[in-house]
Amino acid sequence: METISRQYLAEQVKLHENPSYGISSIGFAPLVADIINHMSPQTVTDYGAGKCHLKKTLDSLGVDGYQYQPFDPAFPEYGLALVADLVCCIDVLEHIEPHLLDNVLSDLARITKKIGFFSIHTGPALKHLSDGRNAHLIQKPEAWWEAKLNNFFTVGHLEKHEHLGSGCSVVVGPKSS
Repeated sequence: METISRQYLAEQVKLHENPSYGISSIGFAPLVADIINHMSPQTVTDYGAGKCHLKKTLDSLGVDGYQYQPFDPAFPEYGLALVADLVCCIDVLEHIEPHLLDNVLSDLARITKKIGFFSIHTGPALKHLSDGRNAHLIQKPEAWWEAKLNNFFTVGHLEKHEHLGSGCSVVVGPKSS
């Protein structure tokens, strides 16, 4: 199941050369730390991990006792997306190619064993792709994202935020059978 095109993968590899690209997880790490401290997951998959800023920040906060599993197609050395008790997908979904979003959400649903924490920006990014397009390929309101996520997950909580721009954070669980 394709989750990223070859051309867009090359674009993402290039964007990740910028030190200020992919830093949103730093600001969301305290929320993730609270989730980890509350639910004590054995495994955490960071879907779209980039340069693993989430793990570095959790380490600096003294959060431990879990196996960290990064996944990012721009970093093939991380390997495949692994099933985890907690799946974090921070500032990723708005960057997905629209025609592949359902594939990515299906992949996230496949690996989310207990809970998912996703942050999604709803407006434009400050960064642009080499062809001039905004780096946020999907700019939709919270209600659109909630309806979309409901097709793949049980949405437990959605909260608007203004962290590095307008968006929402969402806590999801596996879809009930």
